[in-house]
This record gives sequence, C-alpha cells and structure tokens, in this order.
Amino acid sequence: MNHAKAIKYGFASFTLVLSVAGSSLLTRAQEPNQDAKPVEAPAKKAVRGGRDPFAPYRVPVAAVKKSGPIVPPSLLERIEQYKGQKLAAMNAHLPAPKPTTALLLSEIQVVGISRTPRGYAAIVEATPIRLSYVIYPGERLYDGQLVAIEDQRLVFRHEIVWTDGRRDRTVEMKALRQQTPAEALAAVKVAPPAPQSPEPQKKAEDKPAATDKP
Repeated sequence: MNHAKAIKYGFASFTLVLSVAGSSLLTRAQEPNQDAKPVEAPAKKAVRGGRDPFAPYRVPVAAVKKSGPIVPPSLLERIEQYKGQKLAAMNAHLPAPKPTTALLLSEIQVVGISRTPRGYAAIVEATPIRLSYVIYPGERLYDGQLVAIEDQRLVFRHEIVWTDGRRDRTVEMKALRQQTPAEALAAVKVAPPAPQSPEPQKKAEDKPAATDKP
C-alpha cells in the first residue's frame, strides 16, 4: 500500500513539473525576440522599360493640349507698356519707339497717303483715341508691320501668336478711308476769282506827217 501511494504521488509531482515547464516555455515563445532581425520584404523585380512585364500592355493616351491665339492686352495696358519702353530707351540713349507700336491693326484707319522726301508716307488714325500719326514702310505695330504703301491702300504683315508658341503671319490690306460728305465739303476749297488783267492800252498809230506838195 505504501509503495502504491509513493508511485501515485511521484506521478502527480512529475505531471505538475511538466505543466509548469510547459507554461514557462509557452510564455517565452510568445515574448518578442529582441535579438532576432526583422524580416525584410522581398525586393521587387526591376521593371524594364518603365512597365511591369507581367502586366497587360496598354496603349499610352497622349494628352491633348488645347491651343488658341493669345488675346492682346487692353489698350490701357499696351499704353503702359509703351511708356515703359520709351523710358527704357531714353535711359539707354536710344531712339524712343513710336506710339503706333501700341496699336493693333484693327484699331487704325488709313486717312491719307502722300509722297515725302523719304518716300511714300501714310497718315493713319487711331480710332480708340482719335489721334493721327504718320507712318512709313517698315514701321511696326503691336501685332504687325507696315510692308508697303500703294496708291489707295496699305499692305501689312499681320502676326498671330498662339499659346503653344506658334506664330502665324498673314498679309492684310487696309484701303484708304472714303471721305464722308461732311469731310468732303470741308476739304473743298473755294478757288479765289482770278485777278482781271488790265487791258492793254491801244497805242495810237503814228500817222505819217503830211508832206507839202511841190
């Protein structure tokens, strides 16, 4: 009997020891291992040509850039730009630009064409400000240049700048403005009466002196 009890108690003690040892091992397994190195994520394969070789090919869609003509600034802004250019030219001791460089082709009218010692000249009127200027071939405007002066019209090179940097150049004609009836009446000059020339005095014919008869 005593021997059986001893075996029973010994088996119970052994079971208790095993359970305690198992719980301690389980606790240590659950604690993070500070000495262990972190597992690095697998490196991604290098993509050749900027595209994943395993991904299906897709046609790249080109971005469509909207292009349009650049709208010129307002007249007041162009006048301020002209003033700045004139001041810079004066400080640099250079000839100042003409006021017509601030005008658009659509803002001028051809008032007259004349011949000067420098050649043909045109008188144009800036319609927004009602001022007249004399221009010669080769002079520039804000969006063009005077190329030639003909008898009844001016030939300009019109330039359009686009948002993508492109420049379109076209030829534009401006005819001589027709005079209004009021202008025609004001331009008519009444010719003064021609001065009457005095009638030549008739000279008395010299009669031959009478000769005495023999």
